[in-house]
Amino acid sequence: MPVKHTTVATTGNSMVADAMRQCAPDVVAAYPITPQTTIVEEFARYVAQGRVHTEYVTTESEHSAMSACIGASAAGARVITATCGPGLAMMWEMLYIASGMRLPIVMLNTNRTLSAPINIHCDHSDVMGARDAGWILLFAETAQEAYDNTIMSVRIAEDPDVLLPVMSCLDGFITTHSIGRAQTMDDESVKSFVGDYTPQNALLDVENPVSHGNFVFLGGPYIEFKRSQRIAMDRSKSVIERVGAEFSELSGRPFSLVETDMMEDAEVAIVVMGSSAGNVRHVARQMRAEGVKAGLVKVRCFRPFPATELVAALSGLKAVAVLDRSESFGAEGGPLFTETRSALYDLERRIPIVNYIYGLGGSDVRLDLIKSVFTDLSDIAGGGVVPEGLNYLGAR
Repeated sequence: MPVKHTTVATTGNSMVADAMRQCAPDVVAAYPITPQTTIVEEFARYVAQGRVHTEYVTTESEHSAMSACIGASAAGARVITATCGPGLAMMWEMLYIASGMRLPIVMLNTNRTLSAPINIHCDHSDVMGARDAGWILLFAETAQEAYDNTIMSVRIAEDPDVLLPVMSCLDGFITTHSIGRAQTMDDESVKSFVGDYTPQNALLDVENPVSHGNFVFLGGPYIEFKRSQRIAMDRSKSVIERVGAEFSELSGRPFSLVETDMMEDAEVAIVVMGSSAGNVRHVARQMRAEGVKAGLVKVRCFRPFPATELVAALSGLKAVAVLDRSESFGAEGGPLFTETRSALYDLERRIPIVNYIYGLGGSDVRLDLIKSVFTDLSDIAGGGVVPEGLNYLGAR
């Protein structure tokens, strides 16, 4: 049967809640937090209406939510949850437990800044604080990508060669609450794509007893456990690419770890993640009309980090800017910048690369700010001086 597409005008959170319903998790344990709240509200309504047969657990905190997800996943259930910002921070301990126990939990994270000062709006400080917790990290530019990433995340996490939790990120309020055009697929197509989950080491499989949450005395095999996680994370890259290719064939929508636009003859480019890619794309087209060979490189998967793909996209350029929507205090730049510069380190020709911190706490990502970055890159490409240190884009 061909896939049936339905075009809708809706928000990113609604698209994600519908994708969750179509993936039919056995358990969803969650705590509402702005701007994630409408995801779990809408999913709870699906449960109440009988449109999905899920054990929905309302917990007293985000720490408890992830604890319940860990218990359910260890028991053999397909598990999905959602959080953001302070909620993700409250889960910190449990994030490491979920990945260390190799549990294929999927979590939607509606990117929200961390206080202080108190702020409920978008930046990537929450997920970047958790970037080394052993989770696969996907980013969405649009509501459509948030929907697609949710569905793919289930397949990726549950793949026998991976068995790692996946965090699928969408920018708070910008992607979560803005209404836009998107397409959903019919329930049967999604069900067939995701498939049934057959847990390998379920606590409730009494015929094949296993233990979870063991204590390792004085180090013991702890380092071997961590190495196995690293191997699984490295192995997940090819799985993500395979699942993405299958999903692209099914949906007709492209997916790759790193997506490029106008890069065939580009001389300068901006590297970015999330919703701001749309701003960069628009301004790059304007710069093209003005004679600047500008391009966009959008990172859609941050963990595992797509170093090889970034090198392929950037190696021929005269200047590169990396936009970070989070700080890494005391480091040589933001998280995306330091990883991108590291990926480019072994190139024979050193490419000038500049870091911009932008959009913190939901600060406007104005088109004139993006244009100023391309103007800087054009100056550098023409022999100008590369700015030293961090550049806070738009700060007074």
